Amino acid sequence: MARTPELAAWILAQRAAIDRALAERLGARPRAAAPEAEALRRFRTFAAASLLRGEPVEPALEGLRVEEVAAGELIGAWAQAAASVAGARSEELRQALAPLVAHFVTALRSTAPARRASGAPRAGRRAVVAAIDRLADAFLAIDTGTGLIADANPAAGALLGVARDALLGADALHFVPESERERWWTALDAVSEGSEPRRLRASLRDVRGALVPTEASLTRFSTRERTLALVLARPLPS
Repeated sequence: MARTPELAAWILAQRAAIDRALAERLGARPRAAAPEAEALRRFRTFAAASLLRGEPVEPALEGLRVEEVAAGELIGAWAQAAASVAGARSEELRQALAPLVAHFVTALRSTAPARRASGAPRAGRRAVVAAIDRLADAFLAIDTGTGLIADANPAAGALLGVARDALLGADALHFVPESERERWWTALDAVSEGSEPRRLRASLRDVRGALVPTEASLTRFSTRERTLALVLARPLPS
């Protein structure tokens, strides 16, 4: 697939218009707390990142528990709604989104057996996720192999000046000034190789390009598929 950064930017800029078109198509807005709505939010970020790069990125599915058929139907309806909003570029958008919808739904399907085998999510896990979302410190889960952001909390979005959903699937080093990238990569590499927590004083860069000095702690979390660096970052007084 070709790089189409203008389509990626259009998807993010037209989010509200597409959501309205989707609600008209469905007859109601999807419940914000529904797992299918979370899958759609992650697909939207996945699609924008893939169009920006010119190739499908790894979908951020960590912790997502959803019935893949229902999620696939909602994502397909969203793609149709987006095309209806795109006007003269509707066919171009359809052709760009079709393989991404198929890729994302296939990835969902491949994780379904593991989700079914593990049973219903425990209340304790839901409480942990809710607690992370309420943290005042920025939380980022970064894939140490690819450098992509697998998860983030609202405070991370506020710190970096973007919506939380826009961080999922994004390159973490995009938010690090070039002068400090080697330090961050060194810390991520160290976390990927050992379980000892790391501390780091280094700057991040928000979406406007402003530097944000932070003190960060990095902890390792491994799954069968990948190793994540769990980052808690707190702005330092200027």
